[in-house]
Amino acid sequence: EVQLVNSGGGSVQTGESLTLSCTAPGFASNRCDMAWYRQGAGQQRTWVSTITTDGDTSYSGDVKGRFTISADKSKDTVYLQMNSLKPSDTAMYFCKTWPPGGRCRNLYLEGQGTQVTVSS
Repeated sequence: EVQLVNSGGGSVQTGESLTLSCTAPGFASNRCDMAWYRQGAGQQRTWVSTITTDGDTSYSGDVKGRFTISADKSKDTVYLQMNSLKPSDTAMYFCKTWPPGGRCRNLYLEGQGTQVTVSS
């Protein structure tokens, strides 16, 4: 198993932007689709966005139009560009392989997550 590494979080004001990164060595060669999740304090983890190895993307309703997921296969990195951030986006963000029960689930260890805090 390979450790996923999340980075790029921080504290911003409402309306500002952040770009999160997820380093996932070999995800492209393993043909693993990747996803971002988030978990607010005291809340359940929820799905945010997915990107397939073919580049198809999907988003949860509360981030669609504001967040963009992308991948740089040469850098083994998946990104989440977050624009027009709101206080409700405050959470710990994690990347994982997709789908949760898929064949790639045992190839990677979940990372430590990266905290995003949006103040009004």
